[in-house]
Amino acid sequence: MFTTQRGRYDFPPAIPVDSRPDTRSPSRFLFWLIRSYGWVVPAMTASAATWLIPAAVTPWLLGRAIDTGIEHGVVDALGWVAALLGVILIGVVGGIAFHTFAVRMWLLGIYGIQRRVTRQSVHLGHVLNRRVPTGEVLSVSSSDSDQFGATVDAFGHAIAAAISFLLASVLMLTTSPTLGLLVLVAVPLLVGASTPVLRPLTRAQAAERTESSSLTSLATDIATGLRILRGVGGERTFAANYERQSQKVRRLGVRLGTWQALVEAISILLSGLLLVALVYLGSMRLLDGTLSVGELISFFGYAVFLISPMQTFFDFAQKWVQGLVAASKTIALLSADVPWAPGQESLGDRPVLIDGASGVTVMPGRMLGVVSSDPDASAALADRLGRYLPEGTPEDADDDDDLSARAKRRARRERMAERRRRASEDAEAAAKPWGVSADGVDYSRLEVADLRERVVVSHTGAMLFAGTLQTAVDPWGTHSRQQAEEALRVASAEDIYASLPDGWQGRIDEKGRGLSGGQRQRVVLARALLRDPEILVLVEPTSAVDAHTEARISERLAGHRLGRTTVVVTASPLLLRRCDEISVLVDGREVARGTHEELHDHPDYRSVIARGMEDSP
Repeated sequence: MFTTQRGRYDFPPAIPVDSRPDTRSPSRFLFWLIRSYGWVVPAMTASAATWLIPAAVTPWLLGRAIDTGIEHGVVDALGWVAALLGVILIGVVGGIAFHTFAVRMWLLGIYGIQRRVTRQSVHLGHVLNRRVPTGEVLSVSSSDSDQFGATVDAFGHAIAAAISFLLASVLMLTTSPTLGLLVLVAVPLLVGASTPVLRPLTRAQAAERTESSSLTSLATDIATGLRILRGVGGERTFAANYERQSQKVRRLGVRLGTWQALVEAISILLSGLLLVALVYLGSMRLLDGTLSVGELISFFGYAVFLISPMQTFFDFAQKWVQGLVAASKTIALLSADVPWAPGQESLGDRPVLIDGASGVTVMPGRMLGVVSSDPDASAALADRLGRYLPEGTPEDADDDDDLSARAKRRARRERMAERRRRASEDAEAAAKPWGVSADGVDYSRLEVADLRERVVVSHTGAMLFAGTLQTAVDPWGTHSRQQAEEALRVASAEDIYASLPDGWQGRIDEKGRGLSGGQRQRVVLARALLRDPEILVLVEPTSAVDAHTEARISERLAGHRLGRTTVVVTASPLLLRRCDEISVLVDGREVARGTHEELHDHPDYRSVIARGMEDSP
């Protein structure tokens, strides 16, 4: 059946556990991030200082060389020229080292944040969408991780600029105390003059960042449900929503760009004013004889040089503001935690499961079918058996176009308060008795990791990731080829293997886009069967396959899971005939129990089965 050579199960090494991020405030998070780079940031800062300090010393050396040449001749000035060349060479080496360490830090920042986002997403599991919108997760992993690199780069550059600025100021003080003191006083004042525009810049950055993540979420939803949208003719409606949101992001981007341009204009204007002032005052000192020609040239060089540190400080202010906005979004994700309290007990061997809400009892080693006229009630039962919170209500779109600035801030605060309220409710719900017991022990007292290992719930909407058929069926890489082949056979998925050119190494697109609905469902079923848990809960495992395939799966599934606890939520008569027992739910409560033949004349059972036969392909 399987003729191609068996592929290797090669996976990347486990992600090492790093220190926990400081999520108490955005600024604390940024400083924690800087510390987490270890020696890279100090090395980058030292290299930047080595790059900038020669530029601060160059005007002084140039002035000395000119004065010495005028007073004593060219030969005596050669020593100062040699020193000038040496300093320039040091600056070149420092610049190369600075950019090397900056790129290293940038890459560490991008992949470090992405690694943490991935680990946090896995840690939260199904709780993730209840804590943070999908667009926020994508934005943190992509744009914010890149922004952190820019912020830390600007941080190291600003420290080096401050060191070179202080050195240039000392050299100016030794040459002309008046002009040196002017620079020391004027530069902080000029930099402080831009602070009034930083607050509106921060608000503009936060608004643009929030709406961009909403746009990403909308695009994700459209891409996920494109087939359904085409089926119901909803493309134009969602396209109009996307257009409206994208125009909102465009307007906010223009506003953000305006504030950024204003900051840039202020930095250039104030730097130019300082340059004019220094040249004017230096010329006056030259005319009254207190400065030599070389010293005047040095001061002109200082004035030109000081433009660079000042613009660096302004750039750092912008980058730090953007970093704070990105950090506020990131800590909302990284500080989220699962609501489960640590359990004290483990699941016993072959336990009897009792669901208090429905009255359903799951006996060990048997296959139980669950039939309900309300699909939500049976799906809720599956979630309770796996100890999963019910699916959360999606957040409303941030439609703040017609609101004032104060109303927008209030609306954002209300949304954040709503997220915190939901998180608190989840924590309270998880801390209470769960309502499902295993041999008399409530789920709330069990260790969640052990429960997840031994009770597996497979829904029809389970995700397929991009990769090979091998990784789709065996993402753990812990099973043999024979076991994987058997799982495919039970799921009647041999045709999927045969249809892929490379067999096990055949590529499957993200979410299984290259497969039909029935094929995706059978791959998901094969993955759950290969996991071979002690207790397996299947929710509508054959709803998208034809009757002949469903009959094969029913027969093979019953034989494969013989002697192990299996719960099948379905309305398929073919599957229900193979079950040892069937539980009939009405309004979420069990009203009848028996085999398919015993329940044949039960009105509630017959109504659901008749509908299942009508809906069968």
